[in-house]
Amino acid sequence: MRVLLSGFAPFGGSKWNASWEAVRRLDGMQTGESIELFATKLPVTYNEAAERLLASARVICPDIIIAVGQAGGRKAITPECFAVNRIHSERPDNDGVIIKEQRISENGPQRYASDLPLNEIVSAIQHMNIPAELSEDAGTFVCNHVFYNLMHGLQKFEKPIIGGFIHVPYLSEQIKNSESPSLHIEQLTEAMRIAAIESAHDLLNQTKLCETK
Repeated sequence: MRVLLSGFAPFGGSKWNASWEAVRRLDGMQTGESIELFATKLPVTYNEAAERLLASARVICPDIIIAVGQAGGRKAITPECFAVNRIHSERPDNDGVIIKEQRISENGPQRYASDLPLNEIVSAIQHMNIPAELSEDAGTFVCNHVFYNLMHGLQKFEKPIIGGFIHVPYLSEQIKNSESPSLHIEQLTEAMRIAAIESAHDLLNQTKLCETK
């Protein structure tokens, strides 16, 4: 089973983006249960990020896609429940583009629910003494744009693929002179590894149930 994880390139002049640091060390890893992990880096741009992720999916042919983003100020790993059909931010993306009060898809649903086993992911991460909790949605910036377009785009793939989005706090190295909450790189990477494994186990269990019916 293949799991594709994505993280974002640095944004806003920062040297790091915690989301990419969280997943890049997992690229090429294989667990003892034949779960292969892949990682891809996305630009923080409306025009390219989602299409870059879907293009990677066409090449890798994963069973699961977990998009990961950085949420500065959060204290925990936060799997997102919904992608919303809305973009609104005063901040420019890395292309300098600002989008306010705009639907992502004129004909798409108001929101998509994550396919990932969210409660199981949270519980498994917490079991490793890493803070984790559910979040309602991924906001209205590039992270949500990727999440929504991912779920929308997966409807067009011939192969069934499940998808979802997880936000991570700042990397400790990013906030040396700040009181913002953060996690160490080892914690971020382990949390994403756990999320991938839990998602794979859940999908395998669902497949077995379908085969017995």
